[in-house]
Amino acid sequence: MGNTLIVLGIGLILAGIAYKFGLLDWFGNLPGDIRYKSEHSFIFVPITSMLLISILLSLLFWLKERF
Repeated sequence: MGNTLIVLGIGLILAGIAYKFGLLDWFGNLPGDIRYKSEHSFIFVPITSMLLISILLSLLFWLKERF
C-alpha cells in the first residue's frame, strides 16, 4: 500500500508540473470533446480525452501485471 501511494504521489507531482508548463493544454480540446456554452450555463463533456486516458491507464496496468 505504501509503494502505491508513493507512485501515485509522484504521478500527481509530475502531472502538476506538466500542467504548469502547458504540456496538458490538449486535454479537453480533442475532436469528440463536447462543449456547450450559453448565457447561463456551460457544459463540458471530455469524451475523447477520457477514452484516451482510459486506454493509457489500461495499458499501464496491463504492463504492470505482465512484468
